Amino acid sequence: MDMETNKQRGGCLCGGVRYEVRGELRSVVGCHCSQCRRTSGNYVTATNCGLDDLVLEKDATLRWYRSSETAERGFCGVCGSNLFWRPIGGDHLSIMAGTLDIPTGLRVTKHIFVADKSDYYDLNDNAEKHAQW
Repeated sequence: MDMETNKQRGGCLCGGVRYEVRGELRSVVGCHCSQCRRTSGNYVTATNCGLDDLVLEKDATLRWYRSSETAERGFCGVCGSNLFWRPIGGDHLSIMAGTLDIPTGLRVTKHIFVADKSDYYDLNDNAEKHAQW
């Protein structure tokens, strides 16, 4: 991360979507809900920023899927990379942490929906754990 200008960049696997965050990113949260597990193949690790802080530099392949009555997920229509989650009508956006260019300077500080996590892994880190959210 460019600490002087507080900018972070990222994108999808094929390069069809590139973005820049111009502002603060929240620490990383691991979400173990069934929707996140199904869209990613595992649990999701995501950071968060205000909608006004995200600049899409390249978005021709960005697609949105309304995954529930209250949220939608952004992904690349070419390579399938899971990029974003946003609440309908919200003022923020979650960014999948693995899509950020490294170094990120971020750390996992919390796990949510751990009551819904799969049975093939354990959570052995020191991050906060919440059964739901």
